[in-house]
Amino acid sequence: MTDTSQTTWNDWVGADVVDEGGDKIGKLEDVYMDQATGQPEWLAVKTGMFGSRQTFLPIGGAGADGDALRVPYQKGFVKDAPNVDPEEGFLSGEEEGELYRYYGQDDPYGQGDQPSGGGDPAAGTDRGDMGRDTGTDTSGPSTDDAMTRSEEELSVGTQSRQAGTARLRKYVVTENVTTTVPVRKEKVRVEREPITDANRDAAMAGGDLTEEEHEMVLSEEEVVVDKQAVPKERVRLDKDVDVEQREVSEDVRKERVEVDGDDDR
Repeated sequence: MTDTSQTTWNDWVGADVVDEGGDKIGKLEDVYMDQATGQPEWLAVKTGMFGSRQTFLPIGGAGADGDALRVPYQKGFVKDAPNVDPEEGFLSGEEEGELYRYYGQDDPYGQGDQPSGGGDPAAGTDRGDMGRDTGTDTSGPSTDDAMTRSEEELSVGTQSRQAGTARLRKYVVTENVTTTVPVRKEKVRVEREPITDANRDAAMAGGDLTEEEHEMVLSEEEVVVDKQAVPKERVRLDKDVDVEQREVSEDVRKERVEVDGDDDR
């Protein structure tokens, strides 16, 4: 990593820090700047099983290793570093001197009486404050450098329910049907023909004057009614689906974030 500006180093906050062999030491919690020079000096790394301990490493020699920061030290060596507990994010010259001596580097403070880069002995090193002072939670335990804003989203779906029952039922009704049927009926018609030479012999065969009867059978048709059941159609139940648009209205809650403070800050 060649760019050592504060902004670049602060981009690594939250990344894993690994030792020279690739073993994870912890996560980068903060970058401490030299107050005199404004240059990054120390990496504050959260170590321990639950990240409850803060260990300081010199920033010199640290470089990118993929998504992690690699430092030129062994994991055990780093975890045995002096336990420095900076007050209000500030490392004194004395504390810096102790750390430099442990890591075998030149102590720019001499015996801890001069701050790095010269200047006020009380200056020392503190956390970078160019956009890195994230504040603390006032409503409960401090968690991270931001609050989460949430809002409710409306999720609308459908579910099937029984709306009714349809059934087929067959029953018998009686209706009167009228129709016309042709009926034939025989009637007597009397035909008379004059006596001619052609029929004279037949006409005189019965004698001159006699009594005689002649009959014939007359027939007629009568209406006969019969009924039989005849299949006419098949009837069954089926379903169609109609789709209609319904408007849904519901109240949803949204969190809003507002800033309280002086307007000129």
